[in-house]
Amino acid sequence: MVASYAALAIECSAVFVVAFGSLQAMATLLKVIARGQAGEIEGRQIWLKFATWILLALEFALAADIGRTAVAPTWEDITKLAVIAIVRTMLNYFLAKDISTFDQSGPSRQTAYLPTAAGGMNQLSASLAIALNLRHGSDS
Repeated sequence: MVASYAALAIECSAVFVVAFGSLQAMATLLKVIARGQAGEIEGRQIWLKFATWILLALEFALAADIGRTAVAPTWEDITKLAVIAIVRTMLNYFLAKDISTFDQSGPSRQTAYLPTAAGGMNQLSASLAIALNLRHGSDS
């Protein structure tokens, strides 16, 4: 019961992060348009910031799924978590790769922390290990 409420709170955090990032991107876009400075570089910077917020939201969403599966998981729950973790890790990987590519080809300004592909795979491995350990622990 507690894990369900914790997972719900974490999912709400993910929604908040996406909403905040969307509002920030929209406000920045409107400012750029109002100043008449809308161009490729400005659009790239807006996208980079927004994509970083999306990456953070994906991390929260995966954490919520892990929390929900943490209490007495079945093999079906573990399988679902593994599929969700793989899909979200792949989204995370390709989005981080796009961010890195755009960041390197754009101005030399630094953007926020970007998870690496290896970090994404470590996240997947850790998620699966947690799920399998929890399942194994419930059998004994």
